[in-house]
Amino acid sequence: MRSRWTLLGSGALLAAAVALVLWLRYAPVDPLPAPPPEVPAAEPAQPPRPVPLPPGARSQASAPAPTPPAPEPPMSPPTEGRTGLALFPALGTKPIKRGLIVPEGFQLPPGYVRHYQATDDGAQLPAILMFHPDYAPTDAAGNAVPLPADRIVPPELAPKGMPIQYLEPPAAERDRG
Repeated sequence: MRSRWTLLGSGALLAAAVALVLWLRYAPVDPLPAPPPEVPAAEPAQPPRPVPLPPGARSQASAPAPTPPAPEPPMSPPTEGRTGLALFPALGTKPIKRGLIVPEGFQLPPGYVRHYQATDDGAQLPAILMFHPDYAPTDAAGNAVPLPADRIVPPELAPKGMPIQYLEPPAAERDRG
C-alpha cells in the first residue's frame, strides 16, 4: 500500500513540475513600461541677486547654492557607421601580400612566422614568411637591422636553407591589383 502512495506522490510532483515549466514557457508576459517622456532641458536659472542690507547689519557669509547637474541625454544605439555584414571588408579591398613561400615541413628559427592568407572566394594560399611582431634582428656586430614596415621578410634576410620561391597571386587577384 505504501508503494502505491509513493508512486502517486511522485506522479503528482512530476505533473506539477511539468505544469510549472509549461506555464513559465507559454505564460503571457506584460510588455515593459514605456520610458518616461523626454523632458526638454530648461535654461539655467539665474543666480539670485544680493539683497542690500540695512546699515549696521552684519552680513553672513554663506556658501553659494549648489547647481543641479545637467540631465544626461538618453542613450540611443549608434545610427552611423557600419553594422552587420558591412563590418567585414568588401571583396577585393584587402590585397594578397606577396612574399617568400614557406614550405610546410620547414622548421622556422625564432623570430619568423608563417602568414596564412585566403582569396576572396575562400581558396587557401601557401603561407608566406614574415617577422614576428616582437622580433628585433641584429647583425653580426650587434646593431639593429631595420625591418620593412609590412614585416614581410626580404630574400636577403630569409633563414638559411629555406628555398627562395615567391607567392604568385591567383589570376583574379592579379587582374584587380
